[in-house]
Amino acid sequence: MKIVHVETGMHLYGGAQQVAYLLAGLSRHGVENVLVCPPGAAIGQHFAGSPVKVIETPCGGDLDLGFIGRLKRILRAERPALVHLHSRRGADVLGGLAAGQAGVPAVLSRRVDNPESRLAVKLKYRLYDRVVCISQGIADVLLSEGVPADKVRVVRSAVDAAPWARPEPRAAFCAEFGLPQEPPLLGVVAQLIERKGHRYLFEALAALKPRHAFSLVVFGQGPLREELEALARHLGLEGQVRFAGFRKDLPRWLGCLDLLVHPALMEGLGVSLLQASAAGVPIIACRAGGMPEAVADGISGLIVPPGDTPALQLALERLLAAPDERRRLGLAGQQRVIDEFSAQVMADGNLRVYRELAASTAG
Repeated sequence: MKIVHVETGMHLYGGAQQVAYLLAGLSRHGVENVLVCPPGAAIGQHFAGSPVKVIETPCGGDLDLGFIGRLKRILRAERPALVHLHSRRGADVLGGLAAGQAGVPAVLSRRVDNPESRLAVKLKYRLYDRVVCISQGIADVLLSEGVPADKVRVVRSAVDAAPWARPEPRAAFCAEFGLPQEPPLLGVVAQLIERKGHRYLFEALAALKPRHAFSLVVFGQGPLREELEALARHLGLEGQVRFAGFRKDLPRWLGCLDLLVHPALMEGLGVSLLQASAAGVPIIACRAGGMPEAVADGISGLIVPPGDTPALQLALERLLAAPDERRRLGLAGQQRVIDEFSAQVMADGNLRVYRELAASTAG
């Protein structure tokens, strides 16, 4: 089976990293993979010299109508069983149009739970034969908006557990971020944007400060950094909170945390949650999107309602006071990642979708 994959991201993280996991897993099953990506994209460089055939072609985003013709010519030349469109930046709608014109069945990956208008849904999703959602939460959003159920499949994202299971010593972490070694070390890994819910975490920690010692490291970058720094000062947390920015070396540090908190209001699945579990770190997350699938409540962490500061405060107080429970949750999370979220499990799930589609097309 030959599959053409379209990934237009320039950097090898997020969705592009999931595509890299997928192609490696599919290759082990004997699938012939062709990767279409922009010139200079990191994922193309990643597969240089491998069995994956890389075809570079420009993609200037959603308004680059020339991408339709370029991809159509590639599809007609390669004659794949289907095309899998992985990214939103020009690859989804334009890729679907190209597939239709080339007469090639199309699969779309859906990684976010952002709502779309019913008109947009009606026009857009007719372009695809299958839509692979990385969580049931995303699938539920699409079904509620009118996407036919026979098109929607769920295959959850994966994480390579090995790099996350070898963190630096705790002393090195504290030296790197200028923190004392004794108090529980908390972390949040997310873009600094409104829907990630940092303010609810800050408010909950401010209420706990008189009774609990802690330090919080905020990993990530985004437009709200100055506003969140000001909020931390206003709440009297400047001594406990460190803004670390975006870190490419996060696997070195994540496993040093005692607790990861993810107070997001929306989240497709939350790969950073899987990474924390792979590192043996217990988690507090929210009952929104795919987060309850990434974090099993009471097994690998605790789940609270989104935007509910008192509930978040109670969950924090419970785990800050219970190192044995934190250890139990962390160990269970590690095993769960290995059993349910490995790259091979994800590749196998996508391959089932491909074979099902190929069989229905042949029929």
